[in-house]
Amino acid sequence: MLKMKRVTEMYGKSVYTEEGDYFGEVDELIIEGNKVAGWKVRASKGSLLSKTLGGAKGVLVPHQLVKAVGDIVIISRATLSAEE
Repeated sequence: MLKMKRVTEMYGKSVYTEEGDYFGEVDELIIEGNKVAGWKVRASKGSLLSKTLGGAKGVLVPHQLVKAVGDIVIISRATLSAEE
C-alpha cells in the first residue's frame, strides 16, 4: 500500500547513503508540476557531504537517486560520485 507524506514532513529529515553514511539533512524539495523533481540537501556538521564539499552549503539530489523515504531518506551512493 502506498503511504502518502506531506512535503513539509520531509524538512529536516536525515539523509543517508545506501551504505549507511550520514549525508546531510533535507532542506527543500523541488516540485515541478505535481511531482517531486529533486531534493535540496544541506551539508550538516560532521556529514559526509560537508567533508566532501568543504565550504559548500549543500547539493541538489535528483529524485531518481532517492531510494527510500520514511523516518530517514536513503539515497544512491552515485550522488556523491556526481559531486566529486
